[in-house]
Amino acid sequence: MQRIEVNLARNGYIIEVGTGFLTGDGPDRVDFGRWLKGRTCLVITDDNVAPLYSEKLRRRLKDGGAERVELITFPAGEGSKTLATVTGFYGEMVKRGCDRKTLILALGGGVCGDMAGFCAATYMRGVDYIQIPTTLLAQVDSSVGGKTGVDLPEGKNLVGAFKQPLHVWIDVATLSTLPVRELRSGLAEVVKYGVIMDRDFFSFLEQHAEALSALEWPVVNHVVSHCCRLKARVVMEDEEDRSGRRAILNYGHTFGHALEKVGGFARFTHGEAVAVGMMMAAELCVRRDPQRFSSLLNRQENLWQRLNLPRYAEGFDPGQVLAAMRSDKKYENGRTCLVLPRELGCCAVEYDVPESEIVEAIRARCR
Repeated sequence: MQRIEVNLARNGYIIEVGTGFLTGDGPDRVDFGRWLKGRTCLVITDDNVAPLYSEKLRRRLKDGGAERVELITFPAGEGSKTLATVTGFYGEMVKRGCDRKTLILALGGGVCGDMAGFCAATYMRGVDYIQIPTTLLAQVDSSVGGKTGVDLPEGKNLVGAFKQPLHVWIDVATLSTLPVRELRSGLAEVVKYGVIMDRDFFSFLEQHAEALSALEWPVVNHVVSHCCRLKARVVMEDEEDRSGRRAILNYGHTFGHALEKVGGFARFTHGEAVAVGMMMAAELCVRRDPQRFSSLLNRQENLWQRLNLPRYAEGFDPGQVLAAMRSDKKYENGRTCLVLPRELGCCAVEYDVPESEIVEAIRARCR
């Protein structure tokens, strides 16, 4: 079991990464009891994850001392990530007698964690919650850092709050039940860390791409734990996105969120859109300085191919993608704002990038 500390001024917590403590088919065990005695536990999950793990989690919570365990499910997918869905959670919680001592457990992927966390941040002005991510994307990214929220028709994550979890429990064995496409989505967030923070980690991924795709557990454990350490480091430096340091985690995301929106949240998963968005960001850099950035683009291209990540947004209109980017919350007062590499392993936020350059980078990946 790997333990990663997220040391914050207040509300710090531990991330535990292991194999089998939820699925029951691995060597690791966790102490569920430390927060449960006498409390009502509310498990929020989607209708894909519920049949796989909700009963196993319920038994562990009861064995750990929970007084009562309630379950709320919602339809899986980004389309459920709305205020209407969370409003439904509130109503169910009132009906079931949930109070300020209720502990919410987010069991699922990024959509589940974002909504359950937002519900925890707002129900009765705040209740505790724990993240139990079951997708690779959520394990290496969205479950760590306290960003919660929902989408609006105008764009992704436009309503939300910072709410740190009490704890993050990651059982990598849950990845064995993940559809291939969802696993691929998580791989996009994994490789992002190599580009923005850690060139040695990028090289490790190049050396172990096939083992990672095949879910060889020692490799998976190392990758998930290392990504959590990198994410925790950034969160500790800039917990609430005030200094701009945390913005580097958005590499590829401004392009990616626009692709998701233009595609009606159906053409690409989040990770797939980010994968293409990172290629667009690299294309922009190459167009500015081919000699400096061609190697980075080529290494991204090669690793993306080996991990079967999408590299193009075929059939998309560059003008529509650019228009969608303008509503991204990372734009400030109408100023363009992108995370761009300086070299492999180092990125920076850049403002006022000319839209002419942006649209050409988009066009290069919209063949």
